[in-house]
Amino acid sequence: MAIPSVELKLVINTEEKRVLFAETGKDCVDFLFYILSLPVATVVGLISREQSLGSLRNIFESLETLNESYIQPNQNKNLILHPPCPSSIPPPGSSIDGGGGLVKGMVTYMVMDDLVVKPLSTISSIGLLNSFQIKDVGLLEERVVTLGSDEALKMLAAMLKSTTVLTDVFLN
Repeated sequence: MAIPSVELKLVINTEEKRVLFAETGKDCVDFLFYILSLPVATVVGLISREQSLGSLRNIFESLETLNESYIQPNQNKNLILHPPCPSSIPPPGSSIDGGGGLVKGMVTYMVMDDLVVKPLSTISSIGLLNSFQIKDVGLLEERVVTLGSDEALKMLAAMLKSTTVLTDVFLN
């Protein structure tokens, strides 16, 4: 079975080598909002040890290696380290029929480089280009990319330490 994925159309400022925004549908937006429901310990467990999480990794590993003799008899450290994920919002690409998830389908959404999400309209994209002081649209490039499980994990790590998440994941 194939792992679900979704497409994003990146709008890139080629002069500054950064993503201005991405055009995407409900599956990607549902995934981004789904991340908010993940417990911190789940996030730490999902991100590879090579990626920096500051002190979050240290506290996670401290509890993980703490001997059971230091844990209260009525407590279970595994419930903190590996909590159930209480959400019905699917990971990227899995609400194929458009009926599930959090946001409505039949809408194109704009996801900014810092992951601000808004419905996309022609007026909003023109206003956005003006706010970025884009005078020459020839400096813009559209690039279609896939958000699969590898990219999703990279996004998860990047959003904990960066405000240029799309640029970090898809251009660097």
